[in-house]
Amino acid sequence: MIESSLLGPAAITTHLADLGAEVIKVESPSGDYVREMTWPIIEGVSLLHLHINRGKKGITLDLKTEEGIAVYKDLVAGADVVVEAMRPGSLERLGLGYEDLSAINPRVVFCNISGYGMTGPYQSLPSHGIAFDTWAGIINPAYDEEGFCYIPEHASIGMHSGPLMGALGILAGVLRAKETGRGCMMEIGQSDAAAYMDWYRSESWLAYERPEDVVTGNKADNYERREPGTAGMKAGVRYQMYESSDGHVLFMASEQAFWKNFCECVGRPELFEKWPGSKFADHARGNRELQGLLREIFKGKTSQKWIELADEKNFPVAPVNTPQTLAADPQFIDRFPLYSHEEHGADMLPFPLKIQGEAMREPSRAPTVGEHNEEVLSDVLGYEDDKIQQLKDSGALG
Repeated sequence: MIESSLLGPAAITTHLADLGAEVIKVESPSGDYVREMTWPIIEGVSLLHLHINRGKKGITLDLKTEEGIAVYKDLVAGADVVVEAMRPGSLERLGLGYEDLSAINPRVVFCNISGYGMTGPYQSLPSHGIAFDTWAGIINPAYDEEGFCYIPEHASIGMHSGPLMGALGILAGVLRAKETGRGCMMEIGQSDAAAYMDWYRSESWLAYERPEDVVTGNKADNYERREPGTAGMKAGVRYQMYESSDGHVLFMASEQAFWKNFCECVGRPELFEKWPGSKFADHARGNRELQGLLREIFKGKTSQKWIELADEKNFPVAPVNTPQTLAADPQFIDRFPLYSHEEHGADMLPFPLKIQGEAMREPSRAPTVGEHNEEVLSDVLGYEDDKIQQLKDSGALG
């Protein structure tokens, strides 16, 4: 798998490298400046680079030289995939577009991942990761005490979902190429992926534009429409966050059976008798009296104790972690044995897929600029020492 990339979109091959794919990251002689982008910077190298380029081999090629172009084409001749993780057309302008490369390797799957995709009025607009989430309506502007607008803390969606969906598409393309002998060109915009990940909210708005006798709310709410998407959770009571004695938990007894189990567990059967609710999807919306009682009940135990009781008595409660506290959660510790900073430069989460009976391959550390030049040229392409030296002398490697 050959990757030409700049910055975050290179994550599209990280998932595949974690799963065992051989990924060769081709950089210009000056290197991908992702190593200097965003915080934290660890011993002079960004966490962004250490994470998204782990498990890859790095080679430098000056694609403005004939020799560099020739090496790139040799790499593509034996590859299943070429990834252009930058503005669409970057490789085509160098004579390395899909049509050029498919003439060399008809089975090659070519995938471009960019900010806004290859079509539309924004296709050439410069962008960074948060842009995809603001475009998709995921982030609401916030204001500080002096009235200045700022970007609020949020989970990034587009910069993660775009590469993940692109990797899924690449796998489908490779499978088809193995069956048909023909590759394909595909592309994904990270903005598109952000919108797709938040489909529930946007599709709720679309649904609510239809007549109210056609699109209603839940039966438990007497079919009254709530605010679209997760905004409709604010008035929930049996499905709501509550403060515990040492933090917070998420209570989710929207099914009547779970609600009954909870009331019996805490020794308050009268709560179920007074407010039994509907069989499904009943959040007891707007019931402040019940919410006040539950607030006091949940304050009486630690978050961990609530988790233990929920597991034992069968009602849904979840921990409410923060990005800072998550790594100390026992479920996290069990599921995510971290890659250590001693080996990888930073403490990092592994790819979450698990293969029963097999240990996932631990990726190598993200490469320095041109770290694997000679290894790729000799081991992957089979070049002799004299040819490698000629490439060095010609400036093809920078």
